[in-house]
Amino acid sequence: MLIYEYKLDGNTQQYPAIDEAIRIVQFIRNKCLRLWMDGHATKNDLQCYCAILAKEFPFASSLNSQARQASADRAWAAIARFYDNCKQKKPGKKGYPRFQHDNRSVEYKQTGWKLDPDGRHITFTDGCGIGRLRLVGTRDIETFPMKQIKRVRLIRRADGYYAQFAVQAERQIEHVPTGKHVGIDVGLKAFSTDSEGAIVENPRHYRKAEKRLKRLQRRLSKKQKKSQNRKKARQAVAKAHLNVQRQREDFARKQANALVSSHDLIAFEDLQIRNMVRNRHLSKSISDAGWGRFLTWVKYYAALHGIPVIAVSPHYTSQNCSACGTLVKKSLSVRTHICTGCGVVLDRDHNAAVNILQKALSTVGQTGTDAPLSA
Repeated sequence: MLIYEYKLDGNTQQYPAIDEAIRIVQFIRNKCLRLWMDGHATKNDLQCYCAILAKEFPFASSLNSQARQASADRAWAAIARFYDNCKQKKPGKKGYPRFQHDNRSVEYKQTGWKLDPDGRHITFTDGCGIGRLRLVGTRDIETFPMKQIKRVRLIRRADGYYAQFAVQAERQIEHVPTGKHVGIDVGLKAFSTDSEGAIVENPRHYRKAEKRLKRLQRRLSKKQKKSQNRKKARQAVAKAHLNVQRQREDFARKQANALVSSHDLIAFEDLQIRNMVRNRHLSKSISDAGWGRFLTWVKYYAALHGIPVIAVSPHYTSQNCSACGTLVKKSLSVRTHICTGCGVVLDRDHNAAVNILQKALSTVGQTGTDAPLSA
């Protein structure tokens, strides 16, 4: 499934209509969730309940019927995830479904909208009154047959409204073999260090924007509640955070693509990032680094290229010597590995990256398989 995104260009009457559709989606989702809480309803019960809500509440009937069903699907997705976590005995909280208060999107299936032949305008035909909107972007969505477009999602963000098209198509990339295997060690001082000694500097997007974010936040705190000035100040804060998010996402994608394109096997530490961010001294820096997004994109591009990605246990990757295996204990402040057994001297992260690769190769062997692996 490919996702094509455009920014929407409309008028002052159309944007409130999108907001109303988003509110209806939130209302239906929460109502379906309440039905499940009261009687443990099934997925089919939630789908049927959408029609009952449309008859009982006139404003809900203005939303396209399939969009209402997509709202029920959202509720069931949260319920199913809760059930799965319970069955798998996931440690900690199981994610009991909660009522939504900040929904920002509405999803249409294959009805309720019509795309112009030129692919530059889209018209929504349900009772919400959204009407015809211009699509701003460089994607060629009109080249796909209409039956391949399975979903159209309207999203509200801090800098405007966007349309996402979910297209049923497969992206194929022919990987050019390089004969290189690499282990990567992610960190805070350097974003990543590989087993070849190459270092990618940590961009620290949030840290660089932190001064401006604090200034905008102070302005927001001084505005009178429920005033228009407060609304504008809040939007300025949201835009600044959105910019940091996009910088981090763009950096993660580019680094992951470059790493996958130049190697035939990638190994990384299977870090429990969710637990690591509980450290109040390092949580901000870990979140700013965005290791999770980077590793997600590595797995995604590796699947496209058909190369194996192997997650190994992080235990002792920094302590063991990559040359002779001697255990050399060191604190986080010690950045250089000096082996007491063989005398090898390496950067701490470089030594860890070599150990990560060695662990991965000892697990699967140097078989040269083209089948992608994942942890």
